[in-house]
Amino acid sequence: MSELIYLYSLGFIAQFFFSLRVIIQWFYSEREAKVITPTIYWILSLIGSLLFFMYGYFRDDFAIMLGQFIGYYIYIRNLKKKKKWTNFNIVIRQILILLPIVICIERAWNSNFFNLDSLFYNPDIPQWLLYLGIISQITFAFRYIYQWMSSEISKISHLPLGFWIISILGATLIITYSIFRVDPVLFFSHIAGIFMYSRNIYFIHINRKK
Repeated sequence: MSELIYLYSLGFIAQFFFSLRVIIQWFYSEREAKVITPTIYWILSLIGSLLFFMYGYFRDDFAIMLGQFIGYYIYIRNLKKKKKWTNFNIVIRQILILLPIVICIERAWNSNFFNLDSLFYNPDIPQWLLYLGIISQITFAFRYIYQWMSSEISKISHLPLGFWIISILGATLIITYSIFRVDPVLFFSHIAGIFMYSRNIYFIHINRKK
């Protein structure tokens, strides 16, 4: 029981950083009445993603690991586009880049054989639920792939309308997954996020009308 408490604590700490980034982004956006993405948003995203990746690792939940792995490197890319990535010490940068990769390799290594099946195996998760979790996390992570592509085209790091629409869809799927998985960390974090995603859609709609 104590191990589960520590595990949930790690998950909620990760979600604290995710929530803090959204609150800060929301504050900037409310003040300017348009969607603003400050640098701190990406820094908090990176910290939260690494911690939540570890949460998924310790919980043997590949769906969580996969979703965070995708987003993690897009956060780094956005810091590069904002020319803030080089502000980190070079050793820290190398550790941040390699750590998730090393963890995935270690997780997939089973009895001295590199076995990808070990990533997908958890006796506590039915196969259909694992697929739902993977689809949910991929959908939610795709918002950052969309954001990355949009930012590359516009040559500026920003959060477009499609990002927020995909956020709501992905969050809804993850909430469904969390109910079956009995995961309070996923449930409460994404319930709160849907409101703020909707608020940003409202800002974009208002500014387009202007």
